[in-house]
Amino acid sequence: MGDMEDLCVTDCTRCPALVDSRSRIVNGGGPEDADLLFVGEGPGANEDEQGEPFVGRSGTVLDDGLRTVGLDRSDVRITNCVRCRPPENRDPKTDELANCRGYLEREIELLDPDVIVTLGKVPSEHLLGRSVAVTKEAGTLEEVRIEDAPRRLLICVHPAATLYDRSQEETFENALQRAAELAGVADGESGQTRLDGF
Repeated sequence: MGDMEDLCVTDCTRCPALVDSRSRIVNGGGPEDADLLFVGEGPGANEDEQGEPFVGRSGTVLDDGLRTVGLDRSDVRITNCVRCRPPENRDPKTDELANCRGYLEREIELLDPDVIVTLGKVPSEHLLGRSVAVTKEAGTLEEVRIEDAPRRLLICVHPAATLYDRSQEETFENALQRAAELAGVADGESGQTRLDGF
């Protein structure tokens, strides 16, 4: 173990606007051998305060969704495209995403996940390098090269989308279900027989 400690970014001043708006750098959380890596956009107020990704309302939705498919937050790793809170929670800018990209690539390389799940538009577009219609494409598995290694990437809507639009709940859960199956974690471990849908 211990590789992931290299991943703890403790001091980075590449993005002046983010340095001004953050109170701390928020690194990825979760086991160093997780099969699933969830990638969000960037920390919000709660994350900036607590120093962990997805701890606000979106985090609760994600935790509930994981439980529904027989996973626990402690089974997965969660990180963000940028590790510092953008001012007023605006989207990270292109140069900010680029500045933080190396940290994300290193995390992916060290974790070597079975599946990367992108939560929402920003991470999906950032890692696929194209525009993504997230709601339409949620649950789609793509192969993408990251640092020259082929990776499986599953597009998912952002957990917060389900808070504003109830119809997204099913989309979100179906994508999580698929992620769990792809990572081989949904078979029987949750104690439920997964016969539905076959």
